[in-house]
Amino acid sequence: MNIELLTGLAAFSFASSITPGPNNLMLMASGANYGFRRTVPHMLGVGLGFVFMVIMVGVGLVGVFNAIPASYTALKVVSVVYLLYLAAKVATAAPPANGERAQGRPFSFWQAAAFQWVNPKAWTMALTSVAIYAPSQSLLAVAFVALVFGAINLPCVSAWAVLGEKLRRVIAEPARLRVFNAVMALLLVGSLYPVLIT
Repeated sequence: MNIELLTGLAAFSFASSITPGPNNLMLMASGANYGFRRTVPHMLGVGLGFVFMVIMVGVGLVGVFNAIPASYTALKVVSVVYLLYLAAKVATAAPPANGERAQGRPFSFWQAAAFQWVNPKAWTMALTSVAIYAPSQSLLAVAFVALVFGAINLPCVSAWAVLGEKLRRVIAEPARLRVFNAVMALLLVGSLYPVLIT
């Protein structure tokens, strides 16, 4: 890969990884509700799960969508339903009593990794990166794209968890945490807008 393509891939990886989307909004909410340390498995699941997704898309899953267009529609429906379910869970998360840890538990590594497969933004990022930066779909090219994305994506998504933990001090009161969780749930629902208009 020449330097121009590598620069373009790095810029695309950064821009798509750092901007708001389901992963980042959920990580910020997790950081605020559970703290950074308890959110680490969630962050690693996002980062490594997405790397695996890019590889799988690159080695053939994109062909499934081309061969069976209805499969893409089915994926969109499942994605919307699951994100609405997650938004409802975030909105109704009970604030902790004084001195107690937040009720419930953050996403595990495997839950976060599996979530990539119903995350519309992750699909868009994976399909775009493979189509533009690994059009040959050779395993080496796809693996390179996945590794660059992984190296840039993990620090970006981690920053959202850190931001959530920093907000934790501001929203320490149960009433403020309820408002924060409601706003996060609305933003999560709002992140579905691009899916619904395509």
